[in-house]
Amino acid sequence: MSSLIQIRKQESEEMARKELELLARLAELPSLMIAVSGGADSAYLAWAADRALGARALSVTAISLSYSAYDRAELEKFVAHTGVRHEFVETHEMENPAYRANAGDRCYYCKDELFNVLDELAKKRGFAAVAYGVNADDTSDFRPGHRAAAEHRVLAPLLEATMNKAEIRALSQRVGLPTWDRPASACLSSRLPYGTEVTPERLMLIESGEAILRELGFRQFRVRLHDKLARIEIAAEELPLAMTPEMGAVISQRLKAAGFLYVALDLEGYRQGSLNAELQGR
Repeated sequence: MSSLIQIRKQESEEMARKELELLARLAELPSLMIAVSGGADSAYLAWAADRALGARALSVTAISLSYSAYDRAELEKFVAHTGVRHEFVETHEMENPAYRANAGDRCYYCKDELFNVLDELAKKRGFAAVAYGVNADDTSDFRPGHRAAAEHRVLAPLLEATMNKAEIRALSQRVGLPTWDRPASACLSSRLPYGTEVTPERLMLIESGEAILRELGFRQFRVRLHDKLARIEIAAEELPLAMTPEMGAVISQRLKAAGFLYVALDLEGYRQGSLNAELQGR
């Protein structure tokens, strides 16, 4: 038991060291604009930048058809709780045919649009740099958006501090951020298989399906849209509830009423980036 306590103490001290390093690096910047989606990573970075830079930090969230109303509401709760300086801006990735085509590099075009907008805003407002919330765990996943960030010279303070997702959640909890245990999130377009065109109608259908699952009490899930079929991924610990005949009937009935023709429950459960399996071997 004593060895376990010692290990946990060392882990806690290492996290504290990383946080101090992060705050020190941020404080060295003249000013900073932070791209904030409202997930655990970007929210923690927004808090850290606000603590280190005060009025010299500004968090900015992009509003588009792929950003759900639920995500916006949660982000607004975070801003109200922390008091960080924050603004919304509009992005127009849907106007780009390459984005709508939804090839494997869709995320690149989304982030390129985001950083174009933030670069222009930062220049207009006199901010020295733009940053986003990529962490050490993200480097092992397929994320074309990182290429856009590199091209725009966007800073990655959490990555530079070698912070991983678990550490960010633990540190967020330690400072009382409501986002510390927020389930992993992503834009609504990520629910469409590659090659399926991104359209407003499809995004609205996905959003309505996920709103229904949230109303039914599920927490970590995705509604993947395959033509007229909703393939539902639900976290392993929540699957038993979803698989009861009663709940299955309710889910099917409500999603069909929302506009889906078929409803299927994925027995593998929720896994982040499951649609990336389509890219293997290409």
